[in-house]
Amino acid sequence: MANTNIEWLSMSDKSIISVIGQYIKHQRLTQNKTQAKTAEIAGINRWTMSKIENGEPISLISLIQILRALNLLDVLNIFKTQIQQSPLELAKLEKQKRQRASTNNDINKQNKSEW
Repeated sequence: MANTNIEWLSMSDKSIISVIGQYIKHQRLTQNKTQAKTAEIAGINRWTMSKIENGEPISLISLIQILRALNLLDVLNIFKTQIQQSPLELAKLEKQKRQRASTNNDINKQNKSEW
């Protein structure tokens, strides 16, 4: 199995683009798609496909189109931000949860007193 621990911080921009291009090429070949077919599905020209696979920069929109054509948009999930609640907010919500169930008599008393 290949080593997936890549030292991104120590890599140059050019090296990162090269790794992305290798990934795209690997995925395209795994799916048995030609550059031309993938480019056609993505709505880009084959030259752009060739550029990224050879480690040359392309536009972000072209990258997204290629990922979409290869059904790989899920790799972008890392960019999704999630709102995290503070521990104090979580504790407050936990206190607000019901601790006990009420009996029917308690409900009837409440309903009668409100009328």
